[in-house]
Amino acid sequence: MSESKSVNEQIVDLKTIVYKTLVDPAVVKVAGEKLKDKLFVRFRFLKPKPNEIEFVSIDKYYKPYIIISGEYTIDYYRKCVYSINVDEKAQEVILLKHKFKPEKPKGTSTKGYKVIKLEGEERLLYDDKASIIINKLGREVPLKQLPAAPSEENPKQILTELGEKVEKLEIAMDGDVEIIRSKLLKRPENIDRVVHELFEVDERALIYTPIYRVLFRNVRTGDVKAIEFDGVTSKRLQ
Repeated sequence: MSESKSVNEQIVDLKTIVYKTLVDPAVVKVAGEKLKDKLFVRFRFLKPKPNEIEFVSIDKYYKPYIIISGEYTIDYYRKCVYSINVDEKAQEVILLKHKFKPEKPKGTSTKGYKVIKLEGEERLLYDDKASIIINKLGREVPLKQLPAAPSEENPKQILTELGEKVEKLEIAMDGDVEIIRSKLLKRPENIDRVVHELFEVDERALIYTPIYRVLFRNVRTGDVKAIEFDGVTSKRLQ
């Protein structure tokens, strides 16, 4: 019967990081002007005239992501049975001062040998690691979606000053830990004895990255549409 044992856990505290904005809004506005006519294309080819599209506004807000890294390790024993082929004429086999009586193998037509079975244990080590990025909805996103950038010195103060310009996380407290736990903590089957078992989160950060939203209006129809750009890389966001 397998030994029941709770998993040891080591989880670091969540730290907060606010990325610095590296792109000037004037650069973003120019990039938006180059793309504005594509926002109001009809039937995939009918574009409005450039003078029909006017700039409305440019605003910056901050989008949250959580980056979390973890590792799961288990050192354990499992029971096993080893079959050893011996001469078919053998009546007895002595191994490590223990006597074994050979038997004919079952369910096989093979002739010429008998089998002895040794019961024992195997010690195994299972280890798995993961590093993931989670968006505000708790969904895993590609690592490339979050750029690298220098961070502000007083992130919590800045977030307080930004107020409504900061999007809120929509996952439960410690939801990021539960996500990576479900990804990593998969115990092997047939565990007999556990030597050591550990689930560890060694990196955990809530990162706020700046996003520019540029609005344009079709003066003929009154429609308003937006283009978003990454405030760190100036890359257009789909």
